[in-house]
Amino acid sequence: MTTRILICDDSALARKQMAKALPPGLADDILFAGDGQEALSILRDQKAELLFLDLNMPELDGYQVLEHIRSEDLPVLTIVVSGDIQPEARERVRKLGAIDFIKKPTDTGVVSRLLEEYGFYRPSELEDTALNDASLHTREAASPEISVSLSDYLQEISNVAMGRSSDLLARLLKVFVKQPIPKVAFIANSELHMAISAAQRAENYSAVCQGFTGAGIAGEALLLFEDASFREMAELLHYDVLEGESVNVEVLMDMSSILFGAFINGIGDQLDLKLGLGHPTVLGQHRPVNELLDHHSKREEQLLCIEISYALENRDIRCNMLILLTEDSIPFLEKRLAYLVD
Repeated sequence: MTTRILICDDSALARKQMAKALPPGLADDILFAGDGQEALSILRDQKAELLFLDLNMPELDGYQVLEHIRSEDLPVLTIVVSGDIQPEARERVRKLGAIDFIKKPTDTGVVSRLLEEYGFYRPSELEDTALNDASLHTREAASPEISVSLSDYLQEISNVAMGRSSDLLARLLKVFVKQPIPKVAFIANSELHMAISAAQRAENYSAVCQGFTGAGIAGEALLLFEDASFREMAELLHYDVLEGESVNVEVLMDMSSILFGAFINGIGDQLDLKLGLGHPTVLGQHRPVNELLDHHSKREEQLLCIEISYALENRDIRCNMLILLTEDSIPFLEKRLAYLVD
């Protein structure tokens, strides 16, 4: 007897990876939802009994979906699948009724053991490889075809890498980091300051940048730190002195070290390559975003820009991280994407 399964994630790549991670024979038909509202509509019609739920989604996020499931008493068991691996995130979803948590990217072995533990899956010792393959083929054929774009691919691997950097920051500072949805855009250098969300705010920023390279990929990581956040961040970092230009530079360097290292390593692990970071450089302090990014506007190259806006819960601390990938990196990324979705 199979299980009626719903996979809810705004990322097409994540939906495809989750479907492929399910053990053979578990479901003849898998339903998909690209957002929380769509998932709730399916659940209200009682078309699914097991939900794999992402947390980081636009409009209605995973936390809100869990709240609706509980308040409406919808008959479904939920397993959260997320790149947000902060201990606080795990605790919150369990309090909202999720039976368990799986970190992204998903792994068939982990999923199988978890489903076996909850009684959804009982692998037979008599199953042979041919039966597994046939069942897998039937399951994939029953599921709708999922196409994945390069932007969706970059957004999803950025989401996982962001989860690592947020988790490190949360553990070091004993805070909860709000998880935004990474923005991915293909833009010209000269348009960079107009495209990012930090440029829409009136505040001044200070910035540090750090280049990175690997086999087939190169780029630059930039951290734009809101000036109004410096004192509170210095307090969280337990500095003896909380104000002054030297303190501000130290905050910039510490924050870039925490966020860049974990994020770039997270990207490298998913791409199966080693990315090396160069030396950090302060681009400027206490200036509008367009001035801090002025050195980019003089170059004609197109960039793949990934923007992540970090914010700490119950703290007036904000910063934006930009990952700028060169045009020459695109063929490598497209090759990796084709391998993952094959």
